[in-house]
Amino acid sequence: MVGEGEALVACSDKSMKIGVKVWDLATGQNLLHIPTCASPPFGFLCLRNRFLVASQINKHGSVGDGAIVVWALNKPQQPLLNYTVEAIGPLSCTEDGIYLVGGALSGNAYLWDVTSGELLKTWSAHNRSLNCMLFSNDNSFLISGSDDGMICVWSMISLLDVEKTGSLPSPLHCLPGHKSSITGLLTTPSSYFSILVSSSLDGTCKVWDFISGRLEQTQIYPLAITSIALHHRERLLFYGTENGTIIVNKLDVGLEGGPSVVTVGQPLELKGHNGAITALTSTQVGLISASEDCTVCVWDIISWEIIRRFSLQKGKVTNLVVVPRSSVLSTSNQRRVSNQYPISPLNKYPQLINLSKGTTTLLSLRRLYKENQTCIDLRSTGFSRQKISGSQKADMPVAMTIQMKVDTEIQNRVWATNMAKHVMVINKQLQSQLLELIQRRLFCPNNINFRKTSRKKLKIQSLELEEENQKP
Repeated sequence: MVGEGEALVACSDKSMKIGVKVWDLATGQNLLHIPTCASPPFGFLCLRNRFLVASQINKHGSVGDGAIVVWALNKPQQPLLNYTVEAIGPLSCTEDGIYLVGGALSGNAYLWDVTSGELLKTWSAHNRSLNCMLFSNDNSFLISGSDDGMICVWSMISLLDVEKTGSLPSPLHCLPGHKSSITGLLTTPSSYFSILVSSSLDGTCKVWDFISGRLEQTQIYPLAITSIALHHRERLLFYGTENGTIIVNKLDVGLEGGPSVVTVGQPLELKGHNGAITALTSTQVGLISASEDCTVCVWDIISWEIIRRFSLQKGKVTNLVVVPRSSVLSTSNQRRVSNQYPISPLNKYPQLINLSKGTTTLLSLRRLYKENQTCIDLRSTGFSRQKISGSQKADMPVAMTIQMKVDTEIQNRVWATNMAKHVMVINKQLQSQLLELIQRRLFCPNNINFRKTSRKKLKIQSLELEEENQKP
């Protein structure tokens, strides 16, 4: 059954009456309608599969007069309205739903602890408006893209450093690869490779190693790319274009040599919309696309046909989110799960931090990296490799300790990536040598004669050995 157990959430950006609509992907049934929401692209997400979070710019293009609104999916109630210093565009949250980041039209970024509502960090991330923001799969890095084509990679440890609350954090990398506005960012779920895929209105799609900052591949298309999505199971990349066509390509990153440039000739194209693609997302069985023609299409990735179509009558869909269908149902069990991680009102301004006795701590790092293979904890065994005694740790500034920890984690990630690439190259070489050996044995014309000759030689050698042993 198509989309069994899943629900599709779609949000518009212009009309507050259209708002948010939730459909059952299996039956097409309308499950929920929230008529008081209008969110810009990447300004809408589902938090812990229990809450819908949307940034709302009441006056389009203005710097002020903005808010972040939170609705509970499983219990009808009044939304939680959070006013911000300036209008927030893109939003992103960590996988555990504890940290929320928002990007402003001015280029400023804001980081909140959702459970306490505390505004942990405010900094100038870009010189132009922020278009999209994304956490890495292990929540250790934040990636941001702006209207001028710049991409920045930020370490979460440095952003959560309480001692540096009043200072401006510096990015780990600045990736100036695009010549126009960033329209999409996504990372692969692999634990060994730090792959970032970015798209832009300049018609290019770039693949990066965001830990080293190295550009791996550039794909050039004849049309502006307006949205991208990745199907993790099939490792398929989908590119939405300005004319309504969806381009399908395989995620294939080279392991050898320098950056490669690929000019796409005639790739697989999906045509089902009459306007520019505004949003893309993937589900268990396929692809979901939205367009300026006010329609949402569900595509089967086997037949590449549209298996379901939704219409919003009037209004452009800017955000698509797939959630478990059970999240929309109101049950006592779901309410109990939601109460374990409460949603607090977000503070408009940062709170003053009392650094008494010259000591400070990191905020909720154990929660952020709990049960994660790249666990970052000041008490972890990995940090003991720095060979620092207890007395030295006590005298060492916290900022230096954090920086050393960041450097260690980056080195470990780079080492793991290089080792994985090296092993894959060796495997390919072994496979090619094995294939050559098999071909030689199968297609050698003297193969049978060679075997007979070898057997005769072995018999002669064994007889000679027997005669030598029988001699006195």
